Amino acid sequence: MTDANEIQSLYHFRSQQQRLYQNRIVVKVGTSTLTNEWGKSDLRAFDRLACILSDIQNMGYEVILVSSGAIAVGVNKLNMKQHPSSMRMKQAAAAVGQCSIIYLYDKFFGEYDKTIAQILLNAEDIEQEEKKENLINTFNALLEMGIIPVVNENDSVSYTEIESEDRLFGDNDMLSAVVAVLCRAKRLVILSDINGLYDMDPRLHPNATLIHRIEQIDDSVYSLAGGAGSRRGTGGMKTKLQAAQLATAQGIDTTITNGKAPEALYEIVQGDPVGTLFAGKNA
Repeated sequence: MTDANEIQSLYHFRSQQQRLYQNRIVVKVGTSTLTNEWGKSDLRAFDRLACILSDIQNMGYEVILVSSGAIAVGVNKLNMKQHPSSMRMKQAAAAVGQCSIIYLYDKFFGEYDKTIAQILLNAEDIEQEEKKENLINTFNALLEMGIIPVVNENDSVSYTEIESEDRLFGDNDMLSAVVAVLCRAKRLVILSDINGLYDMDPRLHPNATLIHRIEQIDDSVYSLAGGAGSRRGTGGMKTKLQAAQLATAQGIDTTITNGKAPEALYEIVQGDPVGTLFAGKNA
């Protein structure tokens, strides 16, 4: 199990004493939310997400969207019969898919009178101090102008984030936590294909109980993570727990909830119990 504290040290994150922006929220959406059972883009999901995030911004929040799905959407766009196995074809699919995803976001957010910006990241952008500072400045400038940044891994050039077992970002779950820490967001929401963390795998145990609040992420919590996620995404509950551990260590409240019901974001920003809340530690 990757220790989030080790990743935190690797990134040289700023001190926990820095204040958080109380109205700043990072929302991560996974491949399973953006695509349907046939692997095609779920246009209604894009539209609902854009509508709700635009509305939340209208309520006075600064919104950052971390979005997966480039490879899956590219595979469909290229009419590939199956998910590619070679690195070059995965990166080609990512390059094509990212164009489609950003086009859809631009279209749907534009319907709600919002401007988006695309930010593609590699691990090196976080590890190198100068790049990290420039990245923080870019985020702040965009948010100050009322622009919604749409963030993804730069899969078309970064092979480590596609295949490495020790990849830093892990289906954008860890990336969303990194972005939340860099931008000093008050809240991180991870939209998944499950309602939250259960005491047992709900796919195997119908009587599994949703855990509504967790104060500390320890080995007993990781033992509940189970295996991989959906067949269209690469991240499972383990990567989400790693992301939550990193974010909460910096005082950022982190919620895991079902991406098929994005309306829950209204309740989350109001502080109502939804999904599983991992409470941020006091600085």
